[in-house]
Formats: sequence, C-alpha cells, structure tokens
Amino acid sequence: MKRGTLVLTSFPFTDLSGQKVRPALVVSRSDRPGSDVVIAFITTYRGQALLATDMLIENSHPRFAQTGLKRSSVIKLDKFVTVETSILLGELGELAEEWMRQIAEKLRYALEL
Repeated sequence: MKRGTLVLTSFPFTDLSGQKVRPALVVSRSDRPGSDVVIAFITTYRGQALLATDMLIENSHPRFAQTGLKRSSVIKLDKFVTVETSILLGELGELAEEWMRQIAEKLRYALEL
C-alpha cells in the first residue's frame, strides 16, 4: 500500500480497552515487503492545542478534497499501530506531496531520527 494513503480502520485505544473506527495515514514505506502497514491515528480538529508531532490538515486547503476526510483533522504522528492490510476497511484518499514532506519532518522529530 502506498505511503500517504488515507485509510479507514479500527484503531485500538492506547490502553487496549477497546477500539474505534477512524481514519488513519499509511506512514510505512510504499515498497515495504509483506502485507503489514504502519498507520498513524487521525482525529477531528476542534481547535485543540497541537503538539510538535501533530499535523493539521485544514478543510480550507485547496487539496483537502483529495484526502477523503470530512472535516479539518489532526494526524497524530506519535500514535502508530502496525496492521495487516486485510483489516483495513477501505481507502479514503491521499495526502498531497507538500503535506508528506511535512509529515516526514514531524516523524523524524517524533522518533528522534
């Protein structure tokens, strides 16, 4: 699956007490072998303070429609999970290259690379 693809999936709570269907961003390499992908959690933006590891995707951006998201959203680049692609519920869209460059910077910061 291509890096930068937005998907819909069941995402576990960090305490593993349950899960919720949410959009997520594929952050693993597009050429990764096997059928697992690493995805990052996405939540609706409601004016909350953003962390250095958060990426805001605003619905006013000219390329927002290609994301498949319904509202301005925050990609939480410090909340990941590795999943088998067969459990993904579908693809929503993709992020523009300009956003993916910012994602790469925030991932380097989040992981101290």
